[in-house]
Amino acid sequence: MILIALTILPPFLILYYIIKSDRFPEPMNMIRRTFLLGVFLCIPAGIINTMLIGDTNMSYLAGLTEESLKFTALYFFLRNKIDFNEPMDAIVYGTLISLGFATLENFNYVYSAEYFGMQASTLALIRAFTAIPLHAGCGVIMGFYFGLYVFRGGEKYIIYSLIIPIIVHGFYNYIAGINFLILIFYVIALGIFVYNLHGIYRLEQLKKINEHESRKI
Repeated sequence: MILIALTILPPFLILYYIIKSDRFPEPMNMIRRTFLLGVFLCIPAGIINTMLIGDTNMSYLAGLTEESLKFTALYFFLRNKIDFNEPMDAIVYGTLISLGFATLENFNYVYSAEYFGMQASTLALIRAFTAIPLHAGCGVIMGFYFGLYVFRGGEKYIIYSLIIPIIVHGFYNYIAGINFLILIFYVIALGIFVYNLHGIYRLEQLKKINEHESRKI
């Protein structure tokens, strides 16, 4: 029971923060569907990664596979939904896809911990502070630039929405195989960057609310 909690609690805590920080909340049915879409994407990603990477040391290629699949879901399945109607929505749905993906991936890793020569609880704790924030961060970055593309225009933003998460994720995987201490600093720096990106859209929402309230007076 404790192991299950260690596996699913980290992604759900981040999700709770992202969902609650949205001042114009998304419908619960869309939240569930988008999260489950991310869970489903983990299956083809695992198959592709096995064929592409196998037992080689090119784990950084997983960033290409996984972020491309997440981007495809965001672009083709969500952008035309009626509830996708403001920039913050892109961050919410992007993070939902990423953390749905990360939840199933976490189960796969934690319950295969012996393969990595580690105890399951130890691996779950490590991933709670590394891989889970990584996936969430990539979801926020993807959503931030996707929101700019959809609601502000500019072809460069759709490119940023795909390429930056691929690079961030690939570099994370590369560092993970070299030095754990550097990996921790990398995740902290990513967290600060992502928090500020998210904050830009939070401030925009607050400005909308203030403008709406001022019209009432």
